[in-house]
Amino acid sequence: MARRTPVTLNVVEHGTGVPVLALHGWTPDHRLMLGCLEPVFAGRPGYRRLYPDLPGMGESPAPPEIAGSDDVLDAVQDLVDDRIGDAPFLLLGESYGGYLARALANSRPDQVRGLALICPMGTAVEKADRRLPQPQVLRPDPDLLASVDARTATEFADLAVVQSPETLRRFREEILTGLDVADTTAMARIRQRWTLSEDPEGGEPFTRPTLVLTGRQDHSTGYLDQFALLPHYPRATFAVLDVAGHNLQIEQPVLFDALVGEWLDRVAAEG
Repeated sequence: MARRTPVTLNVVEHGTGVPVLALHGWTPDHRLMLGCLEPVFAGRPGYRRLYPDLPGMGESPAPPEIAGSDDVLDAVQDLVDDRIGDAPFLLLGESYGGYLARALANSRPDQVRGLALICPMGTAVEKADRRLPQPQVLRPDPDLLASVDARTATEFADLAVVQSPETLRRFREEILTGLDVADTTAMARIRQRWTLSEDPEGGEPFTRPTLVLTGRQDHSTGYLDQFALLPHYPRATFAVLDVAGHNLQIEQPVLFDALVGEWLDRVAAEG
């Protein structure tokens, strides 16, 4: 099949079996998805996990031809063609990656056997249009913030609902590492055409097992705009987790593991 873009995405791959494609959000890199999903798959053999860096993030280039979200989606489509082909696969997306995942599922409804969305963007693409809760820290730790450098403290505190040594450790290892290497010039270019030209929910309803995880205190993507997506996903479990912000995967790891595991069970039961 002819390639849509000149970009070859950097991909980290683990395991063998059913392909699982995991798309991270805006600015971090593959380590966000790898960090939260590998513990889920540790006791589940038979899955081939693919963790790409989106264009302009991590180690994936974003040449001038990548000028908007349509081009980012095309690069992901090329990756599927190159690494998965026509085989059935499972799809997960976090935040902006959830927006892309919805579009990918819409374009490949017979190939995507299950869809999981983690703190996804909802019906409103632009933050100014979203219905968001006020920022709230439920478990503050000012001494912890005072113990780290100013930039780390600022980046962590911007989204953290739970300020603890463990959430800080995971933030540093899984999120901040990606923020440090993002191509901000390329991302500013892509950001000018952030809205996909085709509505991810513009086609037929997606009838495969779906999971939508949102944080009750997520003041980045919220939880109300995602509920409005449910008619398009009749097989969706929709969860709003308390004591969880935009990084709910590190603030509610036990619930995260349980809900993603149950989604994998539902997908497997479909055969």
